[in-house]
Amino acid sequence: MLKLGRREFDAHEPVIMAIVNRTPDSFYDQGATFHDEPALARVEQAVAEGAAIIDIGGVKAGPGEEVTAEEEARRTVGFVAEVRRRFPDVVISVDTWRHEVGEAVCDVGADLLNDAWGGVDPKLAEVAARYGVGLVCTHAGGAEPRTRPHRVEYDDVVADILRVTVGLAERAVALGVPRESVLIDPGHDFGKNTRHSLEATRRLGELVDTGWPVLVSLSNKDFVGETLDTPLKERVVGTLATTAVSAWLGAQVYRVHEVAETRQVVDMVATIAGHRPPAVARRGLA
Repeated sequence: MLKLGRREFDAHEPVIMAIVNRTPDSFYDQGATFHDEPALARVEQAVAEGAAIIDIGGVKAGPGEEVTAEEEARRTVGFVAEVRRRFPDVVISVDTWRHEVGEAVCDVGADLLNDAWGGVDPKLAEVAARYGVGLVCTHAGGAEPRTRPHRVEYDDVVADILRVTVGLAERAVALGVPRESVLIDPGHDFGKNTRHSLEATRRLGELVDTGWPVLVSLSNKDFVGETLDTPLKERVVGTLATTAVSAWLGAQVYRVHEVAETRQVVDMVATIAGHRPPAVARRGLA
C-alpha cells in the first residue's frame, strides 16, 4: 500500500503525477504555467483527466539562470497553499532538492518531496521525517543539481541505481519517514546517457522487485528524443511507448506532461495484466 497525503493506493494501482512548472524557462512548456492563473487551470485540468498527484517545481532541471532558495520558495510556497485550499484531496508534491524549500512547502500543506537530485542535500529527508510526508529517492549518478551528464560511465548502471535508491529509501525510513510513503526513481536522463536510461527501463523489474514503489519520470525526455531522433515536441508517442513498457514491468507512479494520454496507457496495461476490469464490457453480450 502506497500512502501519500489523504490518499492510499493499492500495490497494482497506477498513479499519475502531473507536472506543473512554476518556472519561466521550463524545458517543455517554456513557462506556460509560471503565472498563477494558468498554473491553477493546469491543476484543475490535470485532476479532471485523472492525476492523483500534482508535482510543483520552482527550478528547471537543466542549466540556466541561477535560482536561489528564496526565489524557489517564492515561486512555490504560495502556490502550494492555494492548491491545498482549492483541492483538499489531491496529493501535492514539490520537486526540490533543498531542505529550506522543503520545510516551507510542508508548512503550507505539501504531502510529498520529490528529490530528483539523489539526496544532494541530506537534510531534505530529515524534513520529510519531521513533517511525516513522503519522499521520492532518485538516482542522479552523483551529479550536482542542474548539470548535464558528460561521459558518465557505470560498471552496471542498474546495480548503481539499486544501491543508491534503496540506500536513500532505507535512510529515510530510519530517520522517520513513513515507509509506505517512500518511493524510488531510477532517474532517467539524470547523470545518465541515453543507453543508461534505456537499460534502466529494460531492467525496471529489478527495482520493482525491491518492494519499494517505483516512480518513473519519462515525459518527453532526451533519451526518448535521441532514441527516435525526434525534437522535443514530437516525443509523446515515444514517451507513451516507454510508459507502457514501464507499466508492464511494474512501475506505479508516472510523472508526466500528458495526463489523459498516460491515464489511458496505464489503465490499458493494468487491464491486460488483470489488475483492472474493463470500464465497459458489452461486446458479445447483446
